Amino acid sequence: MSKNKKLKISIKYTKSLRFITALVIAFLLTFNFSWVATAAAKHYTDLQFAPLPEIKLPEYERFVLKNGLVVYLMEDHELPLVSGTALIKTGSRLETGEKTGLAEIAGSLMRTGGTMNHPPDQLNEILEQRAASVETDIDETTGSASFESLTEDVETVFGLFAEVLQQPAFSQEKLDLIKTQVRGSIARRNDDPGDIASREFKKLIYGENSPYARTVEYATLDKINREDAVRFYQKYYYPNNMILGIVGDFNPKIMGSLIEQKLGNWQPNPNIANISIPEVSPAKLGGVFAVNQPQLTQSNILIGHLGGKFDNPDYPALSVMNGVLNGFGGRLFNELRSRQGLAYTVYGYWSSRFDYPGMFIAGGQTRSDGTVQFIKALKAEIQRIQNQPITAKELNYAKESTLNSFVFNFQDPSQTLSRLMRYEYYGYPADFLFRYQKAVKETTTADVQRVAKKYLKPENIVTLVVGNQTAITPPLTQLASQVTSIDVTIPKDQTQAQN
Repeated sequence: MSKNKKLKISIKYTKSLRFITALVIAFLLTFNFSWVATAAAKHYTDLQFAPLPEIKLPEYERFVLKNGLVVYLMEDHELPLVSGTALIKTGSRLETGEKTGLAEIAGSLMRTGGTMNHPPDQLNEILEQRAASVETDIDETTGSASFESLTEDVETVFGLFAEVLQQPAFSQEKLDLIKTQVRGSIARRNDDPGDIASREFKKLIYGENSPYARTVEYATLDKINREDAVRFYQKYYYPNNMILGIVGDFNPKIMGSLIEQKLGNWQPNPNIANISIPEVSPAKLGGVFAVNQPQLTQSNILIGHLGGKFDNPDYPALSVMNGVLNGFGGRLFNELRSRQGLAYTVYGYWSSRFDYPGMFIAGGQTRSDGTVQFIKALKAEIQRIQNQPITAKELNYAKESTLNSFVFNFQDPSQTLSRLMRYEYYGYPADFLFRYQKAVKETTTADVQRVAKKYLKPENIVTLVVGNQTAITPPLTQLASQVTSIDVTIPKDQTQAQN
């Protein structure tokens, strides 16, 4: 297209836009819609909403194959799609400290390394041609494998999914590639101050050698080989150590037959032992710690201590406490952001886990010279919620926020199925979420103050600051006579040094 032609089109578009704008203005003046501009906007606390509809679980089927594989099926015919996930009882917390990183590598290599019948490139090509996917992973407490497929391709894709689960090839070439990528991650791990704060705070709470806090180093990476990945897989990947869930556009009888055909002959391990969960105890009980990053103009701050689990009967009341502290209109937002102007983001959560203690964690980011004031204000709000009963207005706001967010647990059938599977995986009742909902509704102001007094431990709070220590004025010694420096220098990569 010529330059002149483009210019004519641009002028024509501009004239048309002006003409439409003029029509809209004339329409508003003719019909006197001045009320639109003069109507007073309501404050968010004055808004009224209709009660949320009652939430019900979609129908689903659960059965167990002869080899011990637990199966959930949930139909959803809205789109011609089928997806599935397998949860395997394993996790990186079960690897040895000297080979930290092994589980994550094994989880990735199961897929990227191809299968005994389909090399990596061929497996990728078959899936790409069908706009399908098969993925595998091992995180802290869970192994997983998943697939997504069009309904018409589900037999082929599920067959590949079953192959990846039962016959991973663990390609040496792909292992070398993964280790190279992990090396790059190690080299860049101090680029983001938020990542530094999160990583080092876990070490302070759980201990640097805890499986919930340790990090991959060049030295642990160098010790990992293909045989390690194969042995880790062979220890945990059996049908009687697994839960499979499938949701989507399928006939349950046909899908059940397909599962039996592809996974029914997979031999169980009758001697597989129950997983022994690593014990957790607080590594630090108080103290102020600092990571010096001279290039920063603001501080990343985390404070907190060891927390608890979801199955604690007081967890619903602790959730309401979270609602009082957080969000627009929450105490932390109102005090530290709106009134004192110390931070754009600030938070404080009782963050639970399924089968090991989580953390109570609070923090945010503030300018260097506001660091000490921010920490003092944060701690003051923690003590205030312990010592002063919350108002009825705060209680209602926190309960409504918590209950209104409840609906987002059921946005689609796959999300609901995932939750059911995880409850079984961790030994929770299937109706746990509804019990939680009922308990939140019954929470009182006295309950919130009671759990705040019982579970928040100001005397045990660990404080971590990642920032420019010379720019923090007043200094951190105003918070404690001793401030412990944390060295985050990345150990040298001996493999690269030798080359």
